[in-house]
Amino acid sequence: MRDKGEFLFTSESVSEGHPDKVADRISDTVLDAFLAADPYARVACETLVTTNRVVLAGEVRGPETVTPEYLIHLTRLAIHDIGYDQAGFSWRNAEILCHLHAQSSDIAAGVDSAGNKDEGAGDQGIMFGYACDETKDLMPAPIYYAHLILRRVNELRRSHDLSVAGLQPDAKSQVTLRYVDGKPVGATSVVVSTQHDEGLDQAHIKHLLMPIIESSLPPGWMPPENEIYVNPTGNFVIGGPDGDCGLTGRKIIVDTYGGASPHGGGAFSGKDPTKVDRSAAYACRYLAKNVVAAGLAERCTLQISYAIGVSHPLSVYVDLQGTGTDVDEVKLEKTLRGLMNLTPRGIREHLHLNRPIYVPTSAYGHFGREPNEDLGTFTWEKTDLVPALKSAFGR
Repeated sequence: MRDKGEFLFTSESVSEGHPDKVADRISDTVLDAFLAADPYARVACETLVTTNRVVLAGEVRGPETVTPEYLIHLTRLAIHDIGYDQAGFSWRNAEILCHLHAQSSDIAAGVDSAGNKDEGAGDQGIMFGYACDETKDLMPAPIYYAHLILRRVNELRRSHDLSVAGLQPDAKSQVTLRYVDGKPVGATSVVVSTQHDEGLDQAHIKHLLMPIIESSLPPGWMPPENEIYVNPTGNFVIGGPDGDCGLTGRKIIVDTYGGASPHGGGAFSGKDPTKVDRSAAYACRYLAKNVVAAGLAERCTLQISYAIGVSHPLSVYVDLQGTGTDVDEVKLEKTLRGLMNLTPRGIREHLHLNRPIYVPTSAYGHFGREPNEDLGTFTWEKTDLVPALKSAFGR
């Protein structure tokens, strides 16, 4: 993102009831079920959802007590929790098929530790992490506020608050911010589309959502009313998997930084932490966030690369985008590698990833969330490396 001049930048978010997010939720439900039974289970679960049908597919290695019947039961509970009990998609009568099978022995051999060989990466790939000082959670402002609007709508819907009566689980948002010299100064447009009961008109839904939009943005940031678009196509009664097919991993930009940072291309949901697509992306965010939290830069992009079956990263790259405060990026790369073991095993152990903590990540972004000590969630959002980073750079 540019640091000079004036420009507009847009990010979108989708709710937990969006078809792709329903698929992500179910895949992470499967993952958590295996990790609850065995912290070292291997899971790569893909989910497809469509009109009254769910298909689970992929590869697993874990206890036989996690049966297909149990996973189908958990899938129904997940759909119920999201709020789908509609004619075209209901937790009660959706057909759920489980086609999970044993993990490839070739992949397992590359990942497993044996003799002098440490645990290898579950696949090749590049992963990125990003942090900036635009919000208190060190996230880009457009995706932060796009998520916040939908999270507040969803919290009210789940609590059966009458202020959002008639709104259903499927929703999308989009926030466009104006930047001046690299800093966000206000919103120029906001889009919110939400599924609703039959009979609610567009004007009524806009009336319901306007207070939520205004309270989610900083004071003075509201765009003109004619630049606030609510259900711009009009009716949105048929939604969720009945309105559109959903697939795991199809909202990777929503899951990360809203397009403000590069993306390696790998999805997160349904993958156990031996898959560096997920665990190394978490490590990249953790390191980038600590760099910014330590005051070493206003923005930090970090890239790591791996080869399948190889334990150590092939490269670690840091780009402070010209915002570093007298920080040598090569020294910073070496310092970060010294502060965190970036092998798959090292990441898992440092961030305590071998636990059933992934369902909460499946909607409203994997980053910019509050770490919960009691639940052990979002450990990659901690800033516990700040003292060591400050010391290393004489701050």
